[in-house]
Amino acid sequence: MSERAEKRMEDSLTEQVHLIMPPHLNGGGRVFGGMLLQWIDEVAGVVAKRHSGCKNVTTAAIDNLQFKAGIYDGDLVVLIGRVTYTGRTSMEVRVDTYAESGDGMRKPVNRAYFVMVAMDEEDKPTPVPILKVETESQRAEWEGALKRRELRSLRRRDGF
Repeated sequence: MSERAEKRMEDSLTEQVHLIMPPHLNGGGRVFGGMLLQWIDEVAGVVAKRHSGCKNVTTAAIDNLQFKAGIYDGDLVVLIGRVTYTGRTSMEVRVDTYAESGDGMRKPVNRAYFVMVAMDEEDKPTPVPILKVETESQRAEWEGALKRRELRSLRRRDGF
């Protein structure tokens, strides 16, 4: 069995920006939650592709999708994604979402954690590079990911 390569968190760091326009808004004048979820999932997919080097990745789970602030017409939505943990074939990807106003101030809207799985040409899970943890904040993210992984396992066992 060949040894898996290591990659740094920064190697797959991804930032995406969207200008909010009327088609993105719901009847209350805020961004549709489904539209935001689509963008977050896209960022998680790009991060996972960059980390794994695979053409195909799939979303296996989404944790913690809470909306803490509204996003309105004319705002910029800034999404920043990074790998926080790697298993053998899976990666946990954190995506932070901010609403940026015209003066450049960003307010946090959401932090979501996705479990992404790398897939080979036959649509089978395939090994991913190990995440190289280099700083205390990255170590804290890794340890938080281990706790979230355990909670997901408990929810699966309990049928959730």
